[in-house]
Amino acid sequence: MAEPARPPVAELRGISKIYGSGDLEVKALDQLNLTVQEGDYLAVMGASGSGKSTAMNILGCLDRPTSGTYRLNGMAVEQLEDDALADVRNRSLGFVFQQFHLLGHASAMENVMLPMIYAGVPRDERVERAQSALRRVGLAQRLENKPNQLSGGQQQRVAIARAIINRPSLLLADEPTGALDSSTTAEVLELFDELHQQGITLVMVTHEDDVAARAQRIARFQDGRALTGCPQ
Repeated sequence: MAEPARPPVAELRGISKIYGSGDLEVKALDQLNLTVQEGDYLAVMGASGSGKSTAMNILGCLDRPTSGTYRLNGMAVEQLEDDALADVRNRSLGFVFQQFHLLGHASAMENVMLPMIYAGVPRDERVERAQSALRRVGLAQRLENKPNQLSGGQQQRVAIARAIINRPSLLLADEPTGALDSSTTAEVLELFDELHQQGITLVMVTHEDDVAARAQRIARFQDGRALTGCPQ
């Protein structure tokens, strides 16, 4: 007997997000439908105010929709209590931002281990997994370096190692190359390519066409909705 099909990693259905009320009402998302399958690599593009950042915040369980449903690995998450939502973020989602958001006083190892502390992972396992993640992103020789001892590209690699350390179902990257030069951008994008080839599901916001072209699909946001297609 064939195994039942797995649900999408992320599925947004009829998602609307409204800020304010009356004359000050702003509809950031308007009946948005978006599906991310396991192993997908989706680039999200759109002008300022198109809704892409709001959609990423909802995908990342950082914000709640006004209406509609969001299923993450088949589970409806939009109505979860705050503590349960925080647990979902830590265990099922990884985040990479334009600014690296590393703890300046902590080593690369300590920064990468932080999400595992919140997840209750024993110390010996934290150390082993953090070393493995940093090797995976090419920083085996930088375990004890602090952020001010690392280049921008190396700091972003630490941030990526931290994002994947809890083996998330979905990796969300918001303008991850926006603060990097062209050479370092290429290195980071090659790392994303490798992670995707290893099975990581990735959604990346970018305003750069050449960055988006690395993805399997592009979702172009306009007026709170999305059109998806394959890169040309």
